[in-house]
Amino acid sequence: MEAKIENLEVKDVRFPTSLTGDGSDAMHTDPDYSCAYVKLTLSDGTSGYGLTFTIGKGTEVVVTAVKALAPLVVGKAIKSIYDDFAKFWRDLTSDSQLRWIGPEKGVIHLATAAIINALWDLWARREGKPLWKLLADMTPEQLVSTIDFRYITDVITKEEAIQLLKKKEDGKKEREAKLLQHGYPAYCTSVGWIGYSDEKIKKLCKQKLQEGFTAFKAKVGQNLEDDKRRLSIIRKEIGEENLFMVDANQKWDVQEAISWMKELTNFNLLWIEEPTSPDDILGHAAISKALKPYGIGVATGEQCQNRVIFKQLLQAGALQFCQIDSCRLGGVNEILSVYLMAAKLGVPVCPHAGGVGLCELVQHLSAWDYISVSGSLEKRMIEYVEHLHEHFEDPVSIRKGHYETPLRPGYSTKMKDRSVSDYQYPSGDVWKNMFAEGKFSKPL
Repeated sequence: MEAKIENLEVKDVRFPTSLTGDGSDAMHTDPDYSCAYVKLTLSDGTSGYGLTFTIGKGTEVVVTAVKALAPLVVGKAIKSIYDDFAKFWRDLTSDSQLRWIGPEKGVIHLATAAIINALWDLWARREGKPLWKLLADMTPEQLVSTIDFRYITDVITKEEAIQLLKKKEDGKKEREAKLLQHGYPAYCTSVGWIGYSDEKIKKLCKQKLQEGFTAFKAKVGQNLEDDKRRLSIIRKEIGEENLFMVDANQKWDVQEAISWMKELTNFNLLWIEEPTSPDDILGHAAISKALKPYGIGVATGEQCQNRVIFKQLLQAGALQFCQIDSCRLGGVNEILSVYLMAAKLGVPVCPHAGGVGLCELVQHLSAWDYISVSGSLEKRMIEYVEHLHEHFEDPVSIRKGHYETPLRPGYSTKMKDRSVSDYQYPSGDVWKNMFAEGKFSKPL
C-alpha cells in the first residue's frame, strides 16, 4: 500500500540567546533564537523533519499557522506529492482563505517553509541521500518539475531553466569531487554582533583567523561613531587582505543608508547588507547605484518575502549579492527558482544563515548551486555563526573556513530529541528553570 502522511506534529522550540547578546543587531537587540519545528510521520513509519527560524515571541503564531495548513498535508500519498511537487506547492500556498493572510508572505509563508522543508528532508531520507545529492542527481527536467513558475516567467521559463541546467551537466562529477574534498567557502558573522564588547570582538577575531576564516561580517546602524570604532577594531585584527562586510538589518532610510555608508568607505567593504526596508526594490537600486563608485555592493534577501520580490530586485539591479533564506521563502521549491533567476541574470547567491538550523540547511543549497547551476565559487560564500549546532543530529562541520559537505541522508534538519524536549516553550525543563530563576517572565 502506498505510504501516506499520517501525522504532522509542530513544536515551539526556543533558545535564550538574548542573555549573551548572540544574534543582536541594530533592529533586533534581544533575540531568542527559536524555531517552529515540524515532524511528518508516514504510514510506513518513516519521518521527515523541517523547521522555520524565528527569534522568540511570535513563534507561537507560526506554530498556529502550521497547524492551520496541516489538513492540506495529512492524508496525502507521499508519492503523489513528489510526482508533481510544483502542483502540491501551489496547492499548499493557494488555499483560498489561508492565502488571504499572505499571500505567499509573512507568517503563513514561514509555516509553509517548515512543512516543505520537512517534505524534502523526508524525500532525501527515503532516497538515502543528503539533500544536495538528491538535487544534484536529478535530471534538469526532474528538478524543474518541482518549481512553480507562476509570476516569474517574464524572467525565466521552465524551458530556459532546463537549458540553463543542461549547460552545466558537463563537469558535475568533478565539481562534486572538489566540493567533497575542499568544502564550500564560509564567512563569519560571530565576531560582529552589535551587543559584543570590544574585548570580545578582538578575542573572536583572533580565534576565527586561527580557524581559517578569511571573510568576516559586522553589524552596523545604531551609532555611526560606534560603528567606526568597532569596524576599526575588526579591520585591524583581520588585516587588509581579508574580506569584510557589514549588515544594517533594515535600519536606514534610503538617503540615510547612502550617507552612512559613504562614511565607512575607508574600511574596504565588500557589501552592505539589508541597508533599508526589504520590500523597497527601488530604494535598494538607488543605494546600489550610489555605492558602486566606492566598490561596495548591496546584499539582501534574508527577509525577502517570495520569488516575486527577488525577481524584481534582480531585474532592477538592486542587489549584487543575492541572499536567500532557507525558511523565509516557501521552502526548497521556491528557493530553487531564485537560484535559477539569479544564475540567468549573473548575480551570485550567498545564503543567509545563522539562527537555528539555517547553517545546516543552506549548506545543501549552496552545494547544489555549485555542482548544478553556477559551477563557480567566485564571489560565493555561506554565512556562518557558531551558535546552537550542538542541538542537531547532523550539525555543520567547518574546516579551514569552509563548510564540509554533509554526507548523511536528509536535509540536516533533525534536532536531538533531548534538545526539543528541554527547550520546548514554555513547558521544557530549561524554560521552567529560567522562569523560576527570574531570568524570563512566564507567559500568561
